[in-house]
Amino acid sequence: MATEKKLIGKVSHYFGKISVAGIQLSGPLKTGDRISIEGATTKFEEIIESMQIDNAKVTEAKAGDNIGIKVKEKARVGDDVFLVTG
Repeated sequence: MATEKKLIGKVSHYFGKISVAGIQLSGPLKTGDRISIEGATTKFEEIIESMQIDNAKVTEAKAGDNIGIKVKEKARVGDDVFLVTG
């Protein structure tokens, strides 16, 4: 099955010291989902192992939520966040 990508948010913050990206969601996301963060100089995939809303752990989030996730590479404000399926 071909891999599909659907835009589900944008990076709104990046906290370098703790490697956390703040993402403003435009679509639903849950733990276990695979995302791709892409921008002019950014391109990496990440499996959502945990995410937080207002410092509280959540297993799913919906459009309009601001979430924080741990990332393995540097994300930049304005980068697109895609949900990867397939």
